[in-house]
Amino acid sequence: MWFTRWQGDLTGTGRLVVELDGKRVVDAPLADVVSGRLGAPFVAPLVADPKQSSGGALISVPMPYRKSMRVTTEHNPHLYQVGYRSFADAEGVRTFDPGEKAEDVVELLRKAGTQDPKPALAGSVEHRARFDLAPGKTRRLAHSTVPGLVGAVRVRLPQTVLRVPPPVEDTGRAYRRGGGSTFTVAVDPGNRGVLLTRPLDRGIGGQEARVYVDGESAGEWKGLPGEGGRWDEQGVELPAALTAGRSRLTIRTECAESSTSDCNEFTYWVRNAVGGPVTDTVDVGGPSSEQAHGYRISGETWRGTRTFRPLRDARQADESRALLRGLRLRAVFDGVRTVDAPLGEFTGSGFVMAPVRSLMQQLDPQTGEFVAWWPMPYARSATVELYNGSGRAVSGGTSSVTTTPSEGHARAVRTGTEGYFRATSRASSTVADRSWEFLSAQGGGKLVGVSHSMQGAADRYHMEGDERVFADGSSTPQVHGTGTEDLYRGAWYFLYGTYLQPLNGHPARLTDSPECGGWHQDCSSGYRLLLADAVPFGRSLRFTVEHGPYDDLPADYAATTYWYGQDGPRLRRTDSVAADDVSQRAPMSEIGTLAACFEGEYRKPQTLTAGTRTARVPVVLDVAVDPANRGVVLRRTGDQEKAGQRVRVQVDGHSLPDWYQPLSNPDRRWLEDSYQLPASVTRGKDRLRVTLSPVKGAPGWSAASYEVDSVLR
Repeated sequence: MWFTRWQGDLTGTGRLVVELDGKRVVDAPLADVVSGRLGAPFVAPLVADPKQSSGGALISVPMPYRKSMRVTTEHNPHLYQVGYRSFADAEGVRTFDPGEKAEDVVELLRKAGTQDPKPALAGSVEHRARFDLAPGKTRRLAHSTVPGLVGAVRVRLPQTVLRVPPPVEDTGRAYRRGGGSTFTVAVDPGNRGVLLTRPLDRGIGGQEARVYVDGESAGEWKGLPGEGGRWDEQGVELPAALTAGRSRLTIRTECAESSTSDCNEFTYWVRNAVGGPVTDTVDVGGPSSEQAHGYRISGETWRGTRTFRPLRDARQADESRALLRGLRLRAVFDGVRTVDAPLGEFTGSGFVMAPVRSLMQQLDPQTGEFVAWWPMPYARSATVELYNGSGRAVSGGTSSVTTTPSEGHARAVRTGTEGYFRATSRASSTVADRSWEFLSAQGGGKLVGVSHSMQGAADRYHMEGDERVFADGSSTPQVHGTGTEDLYRGAWYFLYGTYLQPLNGHPARLTDSPECGGWHQDCSSGYRLLLADAVPFGRSLRFTVEHGPYDDLPADYAATTYWYGQDGPRLRRTDSVAADDVSQRAPMSEIGTLAACFEGEYRKPQTLTAGTRTARVPVVLDVAVDPANRGVVLRRTGDQEKAGQRVRVQVDGHSLPDWYQPLSNPDRRWLEDSYQLPASVTRGKDRLRVTLSPVKGAPGWSAASYEVDSVLR
């Protein structure tokens, strides 16, 4: 579960109540739950408050139930996500007991990013290598023909290490909203515009100021979120119309009324162009420099010194970024390449060397070490390689790949009960009116995570896009999010800056920096592991995200999606029943035609015009199935105008749990949902008689059609 409210304040949501199988297992103020006040198992990192998850509040405690689940809040939560998964039967499921502290799980998660989370297996072999790697070349890191699995991949690249510059002390001043400063600077008369840059104390967020040249408006300093403990750098390009042919300029900066705080200033550098030489420097707080430049200040609120670390060296950062994106980790299992991903993205940081400590990945920017602990099973052979597409020569690299013999994993891959590990990467600019696609996959498997890098406008409004996951060709998404940063369990554009959690994180952000494509740009990365909340699919899966609220904002996205899969489907369509056929078995149904659309795509939703039947008497379906089935999935397309539709389900006279649909959408009325029939009532049969009996007091049961999928494995 994930929640947020304005600026992360959850007190207005009140109490959270979780009822499983008719018993309350949680009944406490939501703010207390996510802060860990309930005690284990509701402790960090299985819960996180908005400061720990950068604006979002997170409950990652798995809470299984056998018959029913209900989650309620005392007041409107405004923004929330509740993820759940249903099964065909309750075999092996034990209702959650909040008295079980799960201390072993908590301890494992608290060690995330420091050790392999998987149990040790006997017979493991560590394949080690030292290498140099020329541009365009590939280095084999490991090869095994012993059936089993790859359990760990470790690569160390000294060239990716970013040297941390020493702290820099600078004198400065600050002034209140409406206040400002004035000074004169020297420029080259032959300029075609002037670049005015300054360091600022990022511990003070929301500093917005206007810039004037000889009394004419020339630009503005954009407000940036507060990120304490470091210098940042901002630039304003002063137009040539105000600077060309001039040897001196009078600059005035004015703290805007829209600023959320006072505005500070320490040094100003003047250049004739981006990347050009400095023509003048104003050292604010330095008496001689202030006097030489005629410095004056109004509305002063502070003067003193600050000592922070500056931004990284741009050239070194460029090389590091090129290696992160251009070095690709590749893996071939049983003759098929299933992993081909940029090294930085594969380990969760994306475009910049930033620390990552997740359950399945680790990146240490101090040592240049990249580690992944995903289990990667294979039946016959495995090859792990590193390809250099960076354009830079790599020297002094080391690697370690762990393989383990396991006939059990090999057999599971051969029979299709386990899928091959896959890492699918893509990078492109967004396209207007079209959601950006993380993954389009065929066959059967499960989605287990994503690492995502975003570059867009500094206001980060492109993060208003929601993610959606469509499984098995469904027109209704099985997952529909509330915003891009919410996918990574933050909120309000990552309100409290970067953070790391075992299953989610926002490891890096660059703003108004040459490392991020120039001024007024934001570069952010996020990762999310879907382990207990993996999304299964039997035939196909499509995973997308909007860019902006209406797929309307330009951005450059890159992502690596982690999933397990087999090429062949786990489901086979064995029958379908149209509304007209249903009507013959339920003649007392209400008949109608619905022209509407599905949920999911906001800008260009899928539309459908079809006849519907709303039944108030039992509906009987006589459908074909595969006798070798391991269960059957019955899918319905119907009208969700009215919430709470419910039917009792019988298969050949055997009663099953009710099919209940609490959802409603009077604007986007089409819905595809499904019901899983357990193998205990379907195995060995080629036909089933399914009876759906509307429950008294519930709205009529709406359907336009039913599809029948037999589960093959």
